[in-house]
Amino acid sequence: MLLLMNTASEIHVLAMKLPQRSRLKLAGELLRSLAPNTAPEDVLHEAIRRDSEMESGKVTALSESEFWSGIAVRRNPS
Repeated sequence: MLLLMNTASEIHVLAMKLPQRSRLKLAGELLRSLAPNTAPEDVLHEAIRRDSEMESGKVTALSESEFWSGIAVRRNPS
């Protein structure tokens, strides 16, 4: 287990040295490797449901600044 933690730490250090575009690509690939197998029709159904909620006024979309503020809070919860 210690070896795995060392390797993960080393990978993290190396990944942080990558250019932003490469880090984004790596992050996407890692996230896709964790995503459950979702049928395309399920994804479409969810997108339609969310669109309907926004159209009805039940929920409102975040502005870009609200979105990034939420990301910042989650990254630094102190």
